[in-house]
Amino acid sequence: MNFVAFERAKQGTGASRRLRITGRTPGIVYGGAAEALAIEIDHNALWHAIKKEAFHASVLDMELAGTTHKVLLRNVQMHPFKQLILHIDFQRVDATTKLHMKVPLHFSGDENSPAVKTDGCIANHVMTEIEVLCLPGDLPEFIAVDLSGLKKNASLHLADITLPKGVTAVARGGNKNPVLVSVVAIAGAPEAPAADAAAAPAGKGGKAAAGKAAPAAKPAAKPAAKK
Repeated sequence: MNFVAFERAKQGTGASRRLRITGRTPGIVYGGAAEALAIEIDHNALWHAIKKEAFHASVLDMELAGTTHKVLLRNVQMHPFKQLILHIDFQRVDATTKLHMKVPLHFSGDENSPAVKTDGCIANHVMTEIEVLCLPGDLPEFIAVDLSGLKKNASLHLADITLPKGVTAVARGGNKNPVLVSVVAIAGAPEAPAADAAAAPAGKGGKAAAGKAAPAAKPAAKPAAKK
């Protein structure tokens, strides 16, 4: 995915405010061997770009002064209530240096799993993205996760998914194998049918079948009237 940027001559709060009035968004590109560079981007084009998932999770081609630079989106500063991008940061990408990046998870197939289709459960997406370590050329736009094998009372962990070649998952904190998807039983879902023996009528000489009311006792006979 590519976008066009222009070198920004003036910097500072006042200059950035005036730039936004003209329909441009101030930004910065940093990292690599070169010094940080102030840039500006057309706001409308940028507004539509940030709505695309690939703009956040893939290596971007930034066209600047006739040259294409490989960059990653690192930060977007939004206005508290206006549809306005105040500032944007990009990081230069070195093709030989591994990078940490968050990649979205695309789930599919849960409606065909035994847990959902047969046992009346739902698949709760605990995590919608994971952090990975890889070279820029191996960075996936997203990771597809098949949930068709989900079963009741089971969860899908990070170690259960297949990552693209050259990509390693990075787990933060003490949990090295976090839950990605948990299977949750729906409240009020019908339980499995009771055992056939409990529902079957009793054999000869046995008691009445379970669940059937006993027949009402006949009323006692009235005493004979005195003569």
